Amino acid sequence: MNQEQLKTSLLERFARYAAIGSQSDLARADSGIIPSSDCQKDIARSIAGELRALGLSDVTLDDNFYVIARIPATPGLEAAPSFGLSAHFDTASDAPGDNVKPRIHRDWDGSPIVLSGGFTLDPADNPDLAKCVGHTIITSDGTTLLGADDKAGVAGIVTLAEYLIAHPEVAHGPVEILFSPDEETGHGMDKVPLGLLKSKAFYTIDGGHEGELETECFNAWKTELEFTGISLHTGYARGKMVNAASMAAAFVNSLPAQESPEATDGHYGFYAPIMIEGKIESARVTLFLRDFDRAGMERRLDTVDALARAIEARFPGGKVEVKRTMQYLNMKEKLDAAPEVRAKLETAAARAGVSTYSKPIRGGTDGSRLTEMGIPTPNVFTGGHNFHSRTEWASLDQMMNMLRTLIELAKCWGE
Repeated sequence: MNQEQLKTSLLERFARYAAIGSQSDLARADSGIIPSSDCQKDIARSIAGELRALGLSDVTLDDNFYVIARIPATPGLEAAPSFGLSAHFDTASDAPGDNVKPRIHRDWDGSPIVLSGGFTLDPADNPDLAKCVGHTIITSDGTTLLGADDKAGVAGIVTLAEYLIAHPEVAHGPVEILFSPDEETGHGMDKVPLGLLKSKAFYTIDGGHEGELETECFNAWKTELEFTGISLHTGYARGKMVNAASMAAAFVNSLPAQESPEATDGHYGFYAPIMIEGKIESARVTLFLRDFDRAGMERRLDTVDALARAIEARFPGGKVEVKRTMQYLNMKEKLDAAPEVRAKLETAAARAGVSTYSKPIRGGTDGSRLTEMGIPTPNVFTGGHNFHSRTEWASLDQMMNMLRTLIELAKCWGE
């Protein structure tokens, strides 16, 4: 395959994957159902079938619809260490995700890209987009998200497999592939068949702008608050009724506004109300807590407890119960202990002609969880941008540099 054939294959594959609805369902995932949606099963079967059709014989689709495949080493490099590449095939539920219609904007001229529903991608408001004049830009039609998070990563890994199979002259060791469901719900590694994985290092292909290499992420906790009130006819409620809906609203309003997702960036953490619902007798709030520092996270957990007690004091007779769940931890410490994993990645990117830079992930990846489990897993750019929104977009040119980096990474691990 020459470079144009490779580019055509990558674009076709990504557009085909993007058109398949595969949103995950947070409530079902929280209840232990993995995958949390039937549409994820469909795309997992499709990917596994495509890998087999490419010529891979070692492809597994397990009961929880994790796809594991292996690209065998070229002759003479069978003893080289195996490394893994991972991406997730579910998409977020923050914007509509069914019936995605990818639009291809070839040789983009730099003018605003007008989408349906009043949405516009204006380079004046998107500095990364402004750098991509002349690129092939992929968007949805504006009625849905695009799904570059993380179908750009899936397409890149499958196209790598296609390339390595078609080019046996490219020397490389064993390459392991893992595609997972439910990353967007935070449950992507809950049921991963860890015992089947052979690699001691992985890379998640789930980043953004070209050159991003990420080795640190948030510490993440979910807190669920249950507010219990006292119901009474509203006409006779004075001094007797305790409104749980008002308690929940008061709690959310008491959170520090300067420490919200809308007000923070870089290494600053936040409190993020994700869901609020209820009525007079009972109400619920789901709150995400994020901080890069463990001491900072302890402060946030303590603050939630203090605010809950303050709400009880403000609404006599009402009760607030707080449930905590750890979602993932900052992977920096464990990745710092395995510098060779990042070093190989930086070498590969340099050989591919990509200038790299580090930035903290203001979220988490399956790599965060894999790193906790003992498999160091940095995150690699995909060329996708504006994730989880109707204005999500990807640069095919940046996706090609992702693919070139993966090809060089396979060579590095074989040396």
